[in-house]
Amino acid sequence: MSEEILKLIKDKEVQFVDLRFNDLRGKMQHVTFDVSMIDKEIFTEGTMFDGSSISGWKAINESDMVMRPDPLAHTSIPSISRRRWRCSATSSSRARSSPILAARAASPNAPKRM
Repeated sequence: MSEEILKLIKDKEVQFVDLRFNDLRGKMQHVTFDVSMIDKEIFTEGTMFDGSSISGWKAINESDMVMRPDPLAHTSIPSISRRRWRCSATSSSRARSSPILAARAASPNAPKRM
């Protein structure tokens, strides 16, 4: 599935990707990535973010979160070469068992997603 998505991004000449989710209060949260930051692991492993930056969500000591795009929930914004994905957001306790996320976090040369 992720290979198909990456092909779609390339074929449509997408320049930016928006990842979005709703917080517990129903407010839409989102971040925009340059297309160079999108790889197939983001659709399987997700990307980490700081949940304490979202009002009323997580305390600083438990704020490591993972945002994972739903590969089937995307729309196009053709006028600005952008695609938008709905995401799930979960605690990083699940992510700590992910060798890919652990390697990204440990690598000083890894691109920073957030």
